[in-house]
Amino acid sequence: MAPFFQRRTFSLALLVAAMATGLSAQAQKRYDPGASDTEIKIGSPAPYSGPVSAYGTIIKSAAAYFAKVNADGGVNGRKINYITYDDAFTPAKTVEQVRKLVEQDEVLSIFLPIGTSHNLAIQKYLNAKKVPQLFVGTGATRFGEVKENPWTIGWQPTYHAEAVAFGQHIARSKPNAKIAVLQANDDFGKDFMRGLVEGLGAKAKDVVTQTYETTDPTIDSQILTLKGSNAESLVILATPRFATMALKKAQEIGWAPARYVASVSQSVASVMKPAGEGAKGAISATYMRDPTDPATQASREYAEYAAFMKQYYPAGDPTDSLNVLGYSAAQTMVQVLKQAGDTLTRENVMKQALNLNLTLPMLYAGVEVKTSPTDAYPIEKLQLIQFNGSRYEPVGSMLVGR
Repeated sequence: MAPFFQRRTFSLALLVAAMATGLSAQAQKRYDPGASDTEIKIGSPAPYSGPVSAYGTIIKSAAAYFAKVNADGGVNGRKINYITYDDAFTPAKTVEQVRKLVEQDEVLSIFLPIGTSHNLAIQKYLNAKKVPQLFVGTGATRFGEVKENPWTIGWQPTYHAEAVAFGQHIARSKPNAKIAVLQANDDFGKDFMRGLVEGLGAKAKDVVTQTYETTDPTIDSQILTLKGSNAESLVILATPRFATMALKKAQEIGWAPARYVASVSQSVASVMKPAGEGAKGAISATYMRDPTDPATQASREYAEYAAFMKQYYPAGDPTDSLNVLGYSAAQTMVQVLKQAGDTLTRENVMKQALNLNLTLPMLYAGVEVKTSPTDAYPIEKLQLIQFNGSRYEPVGSMLVGR
């Protein structure tokens, strides 16, 4: 039998070792507000009401995906507590709701805030507070300027890249045509217009523009004015409700120019089907699989997505590309949280958002989500597509730009 003092020394050594192990495990876990051993709080302002309430389904599908993740055990054993408030697509309300999320709910991060002016309204505040403004729901170029705003990151391809593609396609296909533009009179419309002018090059002198406000009840007069210009191409830089009205009105008055619709309004369910015959032949751009395409619907990836929608968001339309967007953006957010591990600080969450290299099941073939500490533009590839009356078909080859 070992002497008493040897047994005691051995027991003390075990105790010290156990304490060191426990302290080491505790030291490896680091939390900022919004994170704990059991949950991760993230938040979103959401346009559940107002002029672009169609976009509310984006946040609902994202919330449904987080519910699925929670049902499967959460992220590294922690449940996602996703808090959203209606901002009615009003920048002042967006600021109010984001302040509530940060200061009262103490979320770890803001996720997928929708709208260009709305993200501009909260960007300075979130960067000053050092709260991640992740995967913003806008393609405005400035949200990828990580050197100037290190706590903000985009997600979708930029409006600039999309608009350049539109302009180049118009210049090639109708080199002598006058171009009519219906433009939202906001930061989204202005950002898109700059890219369109760049893509048109010398043809930019042939552009005739009419603007609208998101509070306008109709854009009939703008479409009538644009028709009077005898333009052969119509570029619709508008959100879903106004894009639908523009396509329908052009059809009603017998105007059949080549039509280009900003990707924010390329949803078949929300825009193209409601626009009826006026949508046939319209060109847009995408980085996501078309959920109305039979080839997509025959894939394993769509089957998984459709099953998810049926179980977690039965009120949502699986053929609405806006739901594909919410589903895919939420998958990106979950990947960031997985990579963050037990270091759930805002700084580490932002670090992981700038260290992504993944493919997502419902993104267009060949489209990746890639970032780096100097590249805050996660998706840089897009494909021009044309609506044939029931679904989209690709136009040309995939493009890369920002």
